[in-house]
Order: sequence, then structure tokens, then C-alpha cells
Amino acid sequence: MVKLDVITTRGGDAGQTSLGDGTRVPKHALRVEALGAVDEANAAIGLLRLHTAQDEDAMLARIQNDLFDLGADLSVPGTEGGLRISAAQCLRLEEELAALNAELPPLRSFVLPGGTPAAAHAHLARTLARRAERAVVALAAEEVLNGNAVRYLNRLSDHLFVLSRALNMGQDPLWQPGGNQ
Repeated sequence: MVKLDVITTRGGDAGQTSLGDGTRVPKHALRVEALGAVDEANAAIGLLRLHTAQDEDAMLARIQNDLFDLGADLSVPGTEGGLRISAAQCLRLEEELAALNAELPPLRSFVLPGGTPAAAHAHLARTLARRAERAVVALAAEEVLNGNAVRYLNRLSDHLFVLSRALNMGQDPLWQPGGNQ
């Protein structure tokens, strides 16, 4: 269990932070960037939850918890020890995505981010999940990571895209190529 009784430690005042294994690293390190990007995506999902109904909210609550698991995974270098994001968590996203997508009409064009307030928030969360994925891919190019970390974020952005479509109830605002020429 995590116990946080002191929030302000002053340990980061010199531009360093501690990883989950106690290692001190610069705050501009790729691993810290990846952790921050995952946190940003999680915060955007928190905003999205303000605009969703019970089933979607429960799904997003599971995802937020998974993103904390992913943060715990990324906070401990290597692939051994500590909490790791699992293949089962990736599979759950795939299954939810497939179920949501089965109810939607096929796309006729690219979707413009927007529509309902919930869908617009889902699109914002999707773009932040993509940013997190890019940061984790950059980290994976330099250090050994759990392969499910990138996989989870890739599935998450797809999931949030399909969820945005569901939240638009099939009435997505579509790109009209050259529509303003």
C-alpha cells in the first residue's frame, strides 16, 4: 500500500526526482517525461469522466487505475520486480473497444475532434494518450521496458477514439476534404 504523509519534500528543488526504486534522476529524463505524459492522459480522462454515464464512467475508472499501474511500471527501471502493466489489461481494452465499435456505423471520412462535450473530452484524452505513447516509445528506444507499456497506450488511444464515436452516438463531425476551398 502507498502511504503519502508528506507531499512537499523539497527533494526536487535541484531538478531531480526519485524513481520507484529510489534512483535519483533529472526531471528532464526520458523516463520522467514518459511518467508525466501518462499522468497528463490520466488527468484528461478524469475530465472526460465528468461527462459520461455509468457504464462509460466505470470503464474509464478502470483505465485510470490501469494508468497508475503503468506509472508504477515505468517508475521502476527494467522488467523485473514491481508492479507491471499486464497483457490481460491490454486485452480488456481490446475487448471493450471491439464491443463499442460493433455498435457504430462505418466511417465515411476522418472524424474531426468534437461533437458532444463528452466526445470532445475523449478526443483530448486520446491525443494525450498518443503523446504518452510517443514518450514511452522514446524511452523504450533507450532502455529495456515491459512490452505491454507501449501496447497498452496504443490500445488506449484506439479505445478513446472509438469511445468518442460512441459518445457522439454515431453523429461524428466528419472532415470534408477541400470543403472550404
